[in-house]
Amino acid sequence: MNTKEGKVSEGGLNVTLTIRLLMHGKEVGSIIGKKGETVKKMREESGARINISEGTCPERIVTITGPTDAIFKAFSMIALKFEEDINASMTNSSVTSKPPVTLRLVVPASQCGSLIGKGGSKIKEIRESTGAQVQVAGDMLPNSTERAVTISGTPDAIIQCVKQICVVMLESPPKGATIPYRPKPASAPIIFAGGQVRADTILASAGNHTVLAQPQPAPAFTIQGQYAIPHPDVSPAHLTKLHQLAMQHPPFTPLGQTTPGFPAYTFSNLNVWEMLCNQWSTHN
Repeated sequence: MNTKEGKVSEGGLNVTLTIRLLMHGKEVGSIIGKKGETVKKMREESGARINISEGTCPERIVTITGPTDAIFKAFSMIALKFEEDINASMTNSSVTSKPPVTLRLVVPASQCGSLIGKGGSKIKEIRESTGAQVQVAGDMLPNSTERAVTISGTPDAIIQCVKQICVVMLESPPKGATIPYRPKPASAPIIFAGGQVRADTILASAGNHTVLAQPQPAPAFTIQGQYAIPHPDVSPAHLTKLHQLAMQHPPFTPLGQTTPGFPAYTFSNLNVWEMLCNQWSTHN
């Protein structure tokens, strides 16, 4: 959340804001609308700039920029659209209790302390005065210095909550540089080209669990016939770690789609890991 040449005035906010929201793909599709009609209407009626991050990630960043009145109008339209979606989903559903509208702000971690307040006093005050539920994530979002702040409630409660959060953020600017959160694709396949591993990461899937090994700066293995030979730069400790991962999550399952132009392979059992460790022991 950034500000430009603005201040908090006695009559309210008088500032230009940039607020980032974290949304799932389905939520993004809802505010974009058919042929982009919904987001176009939101931009025109609110006067705010609404940008949506590109890509096919499960999560997307929606950035809203403009004067405070425009920001709050855009938030109101988004909250009302989500409530409309909830009502539509309940039409043919047996569920009787209506779930709240939920939005997730992305806030620099250095500002979260001010939002929570001493002993949780500030966040408690915001909850009680707006009627919205507010939760600040304990951990930072991956590869960033930002945290997710989840707001739930009626559209009116959410708007009042956002206004109070904006005041807190303006009174307590971020400290130091902020590394913004950028959503990543869910997974990447293990790809071999020219007999070498080309994936940036090695993923092992078992049921609903995924193990992510550290990225490798150089190809880890070469393929000769039906055998996998360790690359000379791979350490025994790394091979041991890979072997342990395999032992914990057998068997490996296919990992997504292949990249055009490169054949993709996955390991169907533990034999390759056994060979790797045995061969390394033999050569050392």
